[in-house]
Amino acid sequence: MSTRQASETNDPLIESRDMLVAPMAAGEKPREAWRIGTEHEKLVYCRDDHHAPSYDEPGGIRDLLLALRDFGWSPVEENGQVIAMAGPDGAVSLEPAGQLELSGAPLETLHQTCAETGRHLQQVKTIGERTGKGFLGLGMWPDKRRDVLPIMPKGRYAIMLRHMPRVGSMGLDMMLRTCTIQVNLDYASEADMVQKFRVGLALQPLATALFANSPFTEGKPNGFLSYRSHIWEDTDGARTGMLPFVFDEGFGYERYVDYMLDVPMYFVFREGRYIDAAGQSFRDFLAGKLPALPGELPRISDWQDHLSTAFPEVRLKSFLEMRGADGGPWSRICALPALWVGLLYDQGALDAAWDLVRDWDMAGREALRAAVPKLALDAPVPGGRTLRDIAPEVLAIAHAGLAARGKLDGGGANEGGFLAPLDEIVASGKVPAQRLLDKYHGEWGGDISRVYEESF
Repeated sequence: MSTRQASETNDPLIESRDMLVAPMAAGEKPREAWRIGTEHEKLVYCRDDHHAPSYDEPGGIRDLLLALRDFGWSPVEENGQVIAMAGPDGAVSLEPAGQLELSGAPLETLHQTCAETGRHLQQVKTIGERTGKGFLGLGMWPDKRRDVLPIMPKGRYAIMLRHMPRVGSMGLDMMLRTCTIQVNLDYASEADMVQKFRVGLALQPLATALFANSPFTEGKPNGFLSYRSHIWEDTDGARTGMLPFVFDEGFGYERYVDYMLDVPMYFVFREGRYIDAAGQSFRDFLAGKLPALPGELPRISDWQDHLSTAFPEVRLKSFLEMRGADGGPWSRICALPALWVGLLYDQGALDAAWDLVRDWDMAGREALRAAVPKLALDAPVPGGRTLRDIAPEVLAIAHAGLAARGKLDGGGANEGGFLAPLDEIVASGKVPAQRLLDKYHGEWGGDISRVYEESF
């Protein structure tokens, strides 16, 4: 989640609807300026007893963050507490229960993305060796109850933790127990954004299936392959889901603004602190009638903050965020940007992907989204097939898209090699969660602690 560093007191006040559209329109870039931003979270545990370290215990999360100074990172503070580290590879920040996230820099190629990921993981592993910490690549804590997990000292998290139980039964699980991989991608124009948004939403369940990696809850199988994805089904219906209006004729920036104006607020950031505005309306804020700040009008930074508080399967800010994948180990992190770059960054591939899904109706898309947390590749797609049936075709499109990009490494290889983990999953027919379940019922003998051997 976003990390604010300072109040934007000099930001202009929002005086017109055009200013609400401006952040999205400002994201338009020529193809040669398109970049790839990859975010990935991991669970942090203490090797001696597998507990999740608190923020301020000796060798805990704060100390882990500060140790990154040895690699050139600089602290970012909120109310005197270190909540992130900034550096040339982006930012390392904290999720609500101490999950550690790298929000990577915008990079030109997947070769650079994977090198960035490798640097980060080597750095945290080095720190972990010194401090007795390990890192687990899963979509959800496999054995932890919510009440044993620590809470990180970020103001927005306190507001969200209070608000989540009011709007859904699983929001606290989302905040405290899950991890994801996310990819942020650019667009050339409003029309390009629309086509990418539609393909991204339609095929997001396939990404969820291929990366399904959260089959355990509190030490036992939970009946799902991506429980993380299931959690989002009852987190907060006002800010999650498949966004049917994206497929409507005439969809564009203006319609997304309308959607965001209907998403209830969480907070307003002023003078270094978060003011609780949970459940209040940005429309009222525009009219100077926000109960949390009566008489005050919003600034551009307030709108940009608000854009970060919706959590649909694909999110629009000044770029598109692909949000459907469970967290995983290093070997799969680079595969997610490879999938989406292959599908969306070459026009021929994008058109082929859209041709594959354009005739799906909304009821079928919603049914697919609902089925995939349990069924993964066996989830039915509109038209009588399953994700297992279309996965080879989608990966072939992605391979073709990456080949057409022609971004080669020093040895002359294109970016298609980063799809290898997904090729293997499709060829084997087993998603990561199914392999973990095989081990749980087989060589682990039902001992969930063995999952800690499946680390980065």
